[in-house]
Amino acid sequence: MPKPTFCYDYPRPAVTTDICLFTVVDDELRILLINRGAEPFKGLWALPGGFLQETETLDECAARELLEVTGVKSAHLEAFATFSDPHRDPRGRTITAAYLALVPAGDHILQSGSDAEDARWHPVRRLPKLSFDHRDIITAGRQALIAKLDQEPLAIALLPPGFSLTQIQKVYEAVEGQPLDKRNFRRSILAKGWIVETGEFERGRQRPAMLYTHQPSGQAREGQG
Repeated sequence: MPKPTFCYDYPRPAVTTDICLFTVVDDELRILLINRGAEPFKGLWALPGGFLQETETLDECAARELLEVTGVKSAHLEAFATFSDPHRDPRGRTITAAYLALVPAGDHILQSGSDAEDARWHPVRRLPKLSFDHRDIITAGRQALIAKLDQEPLAIALLPPGFSLTQIQKVYEAVEGQPLDKRNFRRSILAKGWIVETGEFERGRQRPAMLYTHQPSGQAREGQG
């Protein structure tokens, strides 16, 4: 491949953001993908994202693109990696900041932006053919989420306002892709001080289960979380 020629002292690559928006549906980790309506890779699936505008930060770009392209506003959105392979985008040198986003399962009204034909949730274990280097980004995004589960109460962002211990365990199992020992998990999650009893119980069960919610910031027991 010929070496690129520039008309200024230093190259000026384009900058984009790509968002790994995860949820858990039917005890399965899923990610939101869009079907590209324009070249390159027209007709293939991709992460929602787009180019950084001159007047915005990367965080602002990621939030805007997620809302514009999919109609979803995530309660949790954070950068986790950058991807800068010189040949990752056939349109030219493009560096992307990859973001991790989480939403609880539910009725999200998805919309398709100007460069997207469709937006759908896909099981992470059964991804379709993807454009650019987005399979690598998704793999890195899931690993980042797994690494953060024991350090931050991120799983709560994938749950409804009131949830049982069984529900939060299923979220952990969906993200990590393996079953967890019930007794050890419950002991561990309660010891972190991230959740607190609501005083309410899950309905429709023969043995009602206590519902929990997120412990307000700063109120976790000292030495936990």
